[in-house]
Amino acid sequence: MRFRKPTVEPLEINLTPMIDCLLFLIVFLLLATSFNHFSRLNIILPEAEGVALTEQNSTIEVAVQEDGNYLVNGITLASSNEAELTSMLQQEAGSNREMLFVIAADANATHQSVVRVMDVAGKMGFLNLNISTVVPLGQSLPQ
Repeated sequence: MRFRKPTVEPLEINLTPMIDCLLFLIVFLLLATSFNHFSRLNIILPEAEGVALTEQNSTIEVAVQEDGNYLVNGITLASSNEAELTSMLQQEAGSNREMLFVIAADANATHQSVVRVMDVAGKMGFLNLNISTVVPLGQSLPQ
């Protein structure tokens, strides 16, 4: 009796799942690098432990540089006096006082420079005042 020889199909390596994973990693890395906006500012943030805040759409970020100069949403102010800071914040916020107000002060900035920003924000009626910090290397945020 003659038996048929089984036909052997050629082996193929399916690359589709690997390509999907690589594309996902590329998209993730591209999106993750766009959130690192402090790298373009010359600010060393102080360290703190705590729970990370969730991002909100409308924020005002005031950066306090080591020399006492201010940046409001990336725009450098000509002088560091209270009147100019107030007018720039009024221009950026309009009448919305419930937006997130973030102070990103350099760790070596003077205490007076940071207090001036907090004072102006309080006088203008901002409710959600936060100070930006970084987590020390080798530590993670508590859950």
